Amino acid sequence: MLEEMKMELSLHPGTSFQYIDAEGSSARQIEQVQDMLTKPIDLLIISPNEAQPLTPVVEQAYQRGIPVIIIDRKIASSQYTAYVGADNFQVGQLAAEYIGNIWKAKGAVLEIMGLPGSSPTIERQRGFADGISRFPRLQISQQVYGDWLARDAEAALLKAPEELKKAAIVFAHNDVMAAAATKVITQLKINTGIKVVGVDALPGSGAGLEMVSKGRIDASILYPTGGKEAISTAFKILNKVPFSKENILPSLVIDSSNVALMKLQWDKIRNQQKDIERQQALLWEQQVLFKDQQLILNVITISLVLAVILGGLAFYALLENRKVNKKLMEMSATAKLANEAKLNFFTNMSHEFRTPLTLILSPLEDLMLDQTIKGTAASNLKLIHKNAFRLLKLINQLISYRKLEHKSMKIRVSENNLSEFTKEIVGSFRHNAEKQHIELRFSPASGKIMAWFDANMLDKVIFNLLSNALKFTPSGGRILVTIAEDDSHIRIAVSDNGQGLSEEEAKRVFEHFYQGDPASSKGFGLGLSLSKELMLLHHGDISLHSRKEEGSTFTIHLPKGNLHFSPTEIAQETIDQSELYENARIYTTSLDELPKAQIPETGHQLKAQSILIIEDNPDLLNYLLQKLSEEYEIFIAGTAEQGMQLAFEQVPDLILSDVVLPGSSGTVLVKNLKSDFRTSHIPAILLTAQDSVEQQILGMEHQADAYMIKPFNYSYLLATIRNLLKTRELLKVHYSSDISSSGKPQMARNLDKKFLNDFAAIVEANLDNERFSVEDISRSIGISRVQLYRKVKAMLDCSITDYILNRRLKKASYLLLHEQHSIAEITYMVGFSTPNYFATVFKTRYGCTPSEFRKNQ
Repeated sequence: MLEEMKMELSLHPGTSFQYIDAEGSSARQIEQVQDMLTKPIDLLIISPNEAQPLTPVVEQAYQRGIPVIIIDRKIASSQYTAYVGADNFQVGQLAAEYIGNIWKAKGAVLEIMGLPGSSPTIERQRGFADGISRFPRLQISQQVYGDWLARDAEAALLKAPEELKKAAIVFAHNDVMAAAATKVITQLKINTGIKVVGVDALPGSGAGLEMVSKGRIDASILYPTGGKEAISTAFKILNKVPFSKENILPSLVIDSSNVALMKLQWDKIRNQQKDIERQQALLWEQQVLFKDQQLILNVITISLVLAVILGGLAFYALLENRKVNKKLMEMSATAKLANEAKLNFFTNMSHEFRTPLTLILSPLEDLMLDQTIKGTAASNLKLIHKNAFRLLKLINQLISYRKLEHKSMKIRVSENNLSEFTKEIVGSFRHNAEKQHIELRFSPASGKIMAWFDANMLDKVIFNLLSNALKFTPSGGRILVTIAEDDSHIRIAVSDNGQGLSEEEAKRVFEHFYQGDPASSKGFGLGLSLSKELMLLHHGDISLHSRKEEGSTFTIHLPKGNLHFSPTEIAQETIDQSELYENARIYTTSLDELPKAQIPETGHQLKAQSILIIEDNPDLLNYLLQKLSEEYEIFIAGTAEQGMQLAFEQVPDLILSDVVLPGSSGTVLVKNLKSDFRTSHIPAILLTAQDSVEQQILGMEHQADAYMIKPFNYSYLLATIRNLLKTRELLKVHYSSDISSSGKPQMARNLDKKFLNDFAAIVEANLDNERFSVEDISRSIGISRVQLYRKVKAMLDCSITDYILNRRLKKASYLLLHEQHSIAEITYMVGFSTPNYFATVFKTRYGCTPSEFRKNQ
């Protein structure tokens, strides 16, 4: 329609043509028309998205005296200047007559309608129903709405697959929905003999003509767009030439018999339009040339005038420049005030965080001293206490970081005994080191080494280095703190024999928020960056020497004397021991280890179902163990490798795993477990702090059964676990009915299906072997006896022995009914050692002896 309008407009140069698309929204189209009415327009052409909603705004334009041409779709009123378009009722009738007369079709017809409430939908449906009523052999069996869109039509058809299978004809109200019907028919592998008819038959790539030509649809009812007629009528109205109010455009059916001719005609029209455009371009070039010549003459004349004016403008520009400079200075001052206000706000908010933390910690510490609180409650209080201090430490680091970023942190140095100062800090960490069985030694060069430093800054640096050393040094390791000096510098070194860093990690360790091990949850990557900045304020530095698996040494370089400090940076202050003690608590409390997660000792009553928890955070692991062990048998692992090994050994009923794990990830772990037939049946839940949709999709693509985001609600987690285990129990009942019957169970996963098929085949092949055992099956399949037992129990909810016995009795009952063998022969054919034993077992199962069973049946 738009293309036809542009073709016709090319014959009327000088016309301003504005085109706006409402993209299928009636509300948006109303707003667009109302906006147009505020501008000086001479004529309005509108194709209403829906009849009723658009009627008031069209009437409003008409009543203002603006000519209105309704194109393609009508409104619920006669207040318009002219209508251009096809008769949609006739279009529906034409489709019905073509289907009934040309194809001689019979059977059910499925109709895909357009947008509910739009006039084309209403009228085409009425016309089609009227036309179909003349053919008794045809009947509309189903009507669905496709809203003119392919995706909506596909969705509607996929909800009615049975009706689509029954249909002989599909009539869609446009070609896009017709093509969607063809796609769904192919997708569902329905009888390809279904005829598909659309409406529009538009030219161009991928449009209706091409669909008919390529056989994507069988036919299309040409719906004349009316673009050319609308523009022609518009100029008749504007030029006050007589015109018709109702301009009904003819239609016809396009199918394989005439589609080539229609395409040929359209291509010819397009070529003619290109010729017109080419001629207009030549005319435009001549006009431009004339304008250029006229412009040169005007420029020469104006230049003489400008020469006089420029002098005045230069003086005026000088005055304006001074005003601009003054304005910039005012803006700079305003920006500075705004920056200060932002920093003050950030600082005040951080202090507001400290207040509720204090109100949490003080009552919490009182509760921890209460001797009546024991057991799980005491453990939970310690967990809260540790993480509250961890949050307080992070808030303090963020405040310091923001102050450094805005250059508002001022250093105040005084001369103090660095050896005693460092000794006090090291002493704060001795208790934690002893609990972790780590040797912590302090070795200064002398008992008194005087230095100029800011105690409130340097303590944070040393605290951070010692805290990191204790985190990354294994039990039985050592940490050494030394102080040495030369002519120009004093050096404090913190050395450990922990896991160390690679060369690449060592280069980036002082960057903001950098973490060497992405799977580690032991920090936020802010402490070392902050320490580096604090040492730069001291005009010193901090360096690292580290090698993987050989430990690390951080060295603080502090210049001697105070000449490098300005007078405003020097203060006569003593070290505040109380503040040093509080800072020590913040850093050391976060290192406290809660009692490690313990699996109940052997001898306790086993639970009916088991869960494997894979989590590297000991606090969270301990919490989940305490909560879940009340109801389930629990196995725990701290790494992906340990989790994989335990899954193969124990074959639990469910796996609960963190996504971020040392050495690997939870998603990779789940993918590996789901691809191994020993564990492919086990449901898995992933826990993660990564809340993006992409991460959740990745987890589900790796076959996780559920994906829970931290912080999670424990009740919701427990409900999810129970639901997955209940679903697994229902599957057991479904799949354990009779694996070797003619209807094989359709397993959700190919590995489970292969395992059950192999298992059943081995049993069936050895039913006559009275010495056939579980070890024989285990050896044939290639897994251990324990793994085989747990896999069969998990999937079929019965023991292997019971299954073999059941299959032998099933086969015996079949032989008794359908074969002429004696009972003694059948006894040995199904693997029983004696006829008497066979008769006893058979009677226990069926309530009668084999001979009675054969006789009765």
